[in-house]
Amino acid sequence: MVPGPVNGDRIRVQYQEELARLEEQTLGGIDMVVASLDRTIEAGEQHDVKLAQLVTVDDDRIDGRYLEVHQGLITLLATQSPVATDLRLISALLHVIKNIERMGDQCVNICKLIPLTGNEPPVDNRMTENIREMGQRVRAQLLQARRAFTERSVVLAENLVALDDEVDALNRECFSLAIEIGIDEDRREWAMTMLLAARALERMGDNSVDIGEQVAFVVTGLFREFEDASHPA
Repeated sequence: MVPGPVNGDRIRVQYQEELARLEEQTLGGIDMVVASLDRTIEAGEQHDVKLAQLVTVDDDRIDGRYLEVHQGLITLLATQSPVATDLRLISALLHVIKNIERMGDQCVNICKLIPLTGNEPPVDNRMTENIREMGQRVRAQLLQARRAFTERSVVLAENLVALDDEVDALNRECFSLAIEIGIDEDRREWAMTMLLAARALERMGDNSVDIGEQVAFVVTGLFREFEDASHPA
């Protein structure tokens, strides 16, 4: 039996409400990552192993959000036959929630490094300041990516590349500082650990740019990489 006009309209309204809810859930995942990143940077600065462990345990919430949104979007695809505009949004949200899950994992990766540095690590203030600055800049990227998606702003999305370039520059500087650390074994081991943390933050910056690319896809209907690492200009 084919649904009548009234039933069809009600089903359509319910579908749009569910899609809007799933978008809100997805973007709420960015807020969860921002909170995780804040705790991660604090744990690193204070060498707080307990806080680092809390970040690791709390990542289950981000994983749960990923599973909830992913299943909801797949259900919409399977049951509602979305039109082109909605199909773009669903596809973009699937990509965005995956990037969110990956960023949560990167926070965990950093927190797992904190106990490895020992109780009194041979800290180099230049390196720790770079890591802190990277964390703050990635945080700004995340918030801008969220705003870009909410406002469907391609301009804000494209500007994420400039913000990410700053993060990349700090990551390269960390590498140079690690080379300058010297031959002391403990200091070199600490520096290598910090490089892994910097790399994780750099990847989070890349994930933010990926979210921006999905904004442009939703708005224009065309997918393009903002930066092509395989064919640099």
